[in-house]
Amino acid sequence: MKIALLGYGKMGKMIEQIATSRGHEIVARVDENTKDFDITKAEVAIDFSIPNVAFKNISLCLENGVPVISGTTGWLDKYEDAVELCKKNDGAFIYASNFSLGVNVFFQLNEYLATMMKNLSQYKISMEEIHHTQKLDAPSGTAITLAEGIIKNSDKTGWKLDQASENEIPIKALREPEVPGTHSISYKSDVDTIEIKHTAHNREGFALGAVIAAEWIVGKTGVFSMKDVLNLT
Repeated sequence: MKIALLGYGKMGKMIEQIATSRGHEIVARVDENTKDFDITKAEVAIDFSIPNVAFKNISLCLENGVPVISGTTGWLDKYEDAVELCKKNDGAFIYASNFSLGVNVFFQLNEYLATMMKNLSQYKISMEEIHHTQKLDAPSGTAITLAEGIIKNSDKTGWKLDQASENEIPIKALREPEVPGTHSISYKSDVDTIEIKHTAHNREGFALGAVIAAEWIVGKTGVFSMKDVLNLT
């Protein structure tokens, strides 16, 4: 499979290592200094760029018939535009706030727990995420996905950083050196606490999931998620 890497930072380089170890070829490595490249040489593109160029990258792929996997967060005000563009061009597109296989299982676990806790009003929910100091957005896209999963399966109406109202989920976002990503959700009452937590030990899990998603999407048409890739629906 011929892959274009849109974004060639730490994640891009890790994806390259995993993709080549699985027999794939990297035909483009695009970063902020890249002037010209031909996206049509790729059978699939993987975007781990930065928020202000992600939608441009995704559009370029969809307009040229190249399936695209995006793991860039912080651009989701344009997500519906990307969906419409994908449909208009009969393209193929996956966005995920986190491509880690374990995190996507964690997403499902989070939603299931939320349904069980929905009627237990004595438990107060909170969330914490920790990432490396280079991460540009807060809270993380993964934390937002977790919050949306809880909202969908509970009486919560939204989320907010730090202080939140009774109907909102409070999210604490911490930035520490060399932390790939830790997310925890707590339900605390006067008598006990129920907590679920996912801790990434390195970036390899994110990169592997992105490559697996790229392998899966080739030859397909539509807007998909990691639930589709992992058959978690």
